[in-house]
Amino acid sequence: MSDRTDAPQDDRNPSAAARPARKPGAPAGQRDRAKSSRRRAREFALQGLYEWQLNRREASSVDANIRELEEFAKCDRAHYDALLHGCIDQHQQLDEALLKFLDRSVEELSPVEHAVLWIGAYELSHCLDVPYKVAINEAVELAKGFGGTDGHKYVNGVLDHLAPSLRPDEVKAARPAQR
Repeated sequence: MSDRTDAPQDDRNPSAAARPARKPGAPAGQRDRAKSSRRRAREFALQGLYEWQLNRREASSVDANIRELEEFAKCDRAHYDALLHGCIDQHQQLDEALLKFLDRSVEELSPVEHAVLWIGAYELSHCLDVPYKVAINEAVELAKGFGGTDGHKYVNGVLDHLAPSLRPDEVKAARPAQR
């Protein structure tokens, strides 16, 4: 029997990969907490980026702490590595790209929302196997789970405005023509 976390790590079909399975015998609508390995990778990367923002320790030290966490073995390690190390290595470039769409300085962002925005911007610019809508949705879900009350709305707005500059053809094809 296949476990949902062993599903392909491809985000092209978000409804199949991200949708938790219903527990056998559970009433319709009640789902277990199964998560895709990619979603777990994003969550662990978020925790690492949060730690890095607060402590500014070496990325390798932050990485070692995260790898010791329970359930880490269930995440897509390659995606986690790309997100954590990519966001840390490119945090200034990511901030520059995001700044155009922020209504405040990056220093005024909460550390959680800042890290979520880095993850979303990094996926939009470097993880072309992840559709732009999935990258934005996953960032919104991270903000809902870990951020402030309405932080997910802010994340959604910023990344939705950023996406056309990073993925113009994909966004244009997905959005109806403006009249």
